[in-house]
Amino acid sequence: MKTQVIDGAALARSIRAGLGARVTALAGKNARPGLAVILVGEDPASQVYVRNKSRACEEAGIASFQHSLPASTSQQQLLTLVGTLNRDPAVHGILVQLPLPKHISADAIIRAIAPEKDVDGFHPENVGLLATGNARFVPCTPAGVMRLLAHAGVELAGKHAVVVGRSNIVGKPVALLLLEKHATVTICHSRTPDLGAVIRQADVVVAAVGKPRMIGAEMVKSGAAVIDVGINRIPDGPNAGKLCGDVDYAGLLGKAGCITPVPGGVGPMTIALLPENTVRAAEFAAPNG
Repeated sequence: MKTQVIDGAALARSIRAGLGARVTALAGKNARPGLAVILVGEDPASQVYVRNKSRACEEAGIASFQHSLPASTSQQQLLTLVGTLNRDPAVHGILVQLPLPKHISADAIIRAIAPEKDVDGFHPENVGLLATGNARFVPCTPAGVMRLLAHAGVELAGKHAVVVGRSNIVGKPVALLLLEKHATVTICHSRTPDLGAVIRQADVVVAAVGKPRMIGAEMVKSGAAVIDVGINRIPDGPNAGKLCGDVDYAGLLGKAGCITPVPGGVGPMTIALLPENTVRAAEFAAPNG
């Protein structure tokens, strides 16, 4: 069997290019989309993510406002900044890069963001809208998973989808989106007995557990669609330090019907869909939006 490798980087470029007309239309209403990104502390991975997100927005013609704060920033100081951005008409989207320092409650900060500016889709109001099939903003990574499946021509109605991972950021929302497309969905996690037996039943596998190559080729049935959300560093051996996903990519080539690589699969989609959500927020806020 020839496995279709889904090129997330190419699809992401297409998505960004497609935003041009919408941004131009908003500019005609004096409503240039604007995204404020808040980074607290100096975590190297977070700095890379923020840089990539800001660059993607700028390439799409979106104004990018970056706020880099020291790790010593108090929760109240961060809440004050979020409140200021909530009131700023030039800011249509607010993104607070996670994780935050331990002394700051991520839940409190997420709840403080105005729901109509919550382009990450993490505010409880937006989570509720997603759960009832009326999403205002779909979280970027789950949205990217669904776009990749659609791009690969994967039919979801009536199929069995297994999501490995139950996080609020990926696992739960992607399960809701799969249900919306009429798939039968099973969510697996650390306490699922005989994980392999469950995964082998799946027509679609979404791996979002954060463990390098946890899902081996013997755990996936022939012809299944595999979307690998994991981004891990190989801990040892000749390839130590290199990026890999949650599945055995090499082992699944020739067995899976389609698969996303790491890097170059879900990651670029997550970055590309943030500008799209920001444009959507600006369209909601624009006159006659």
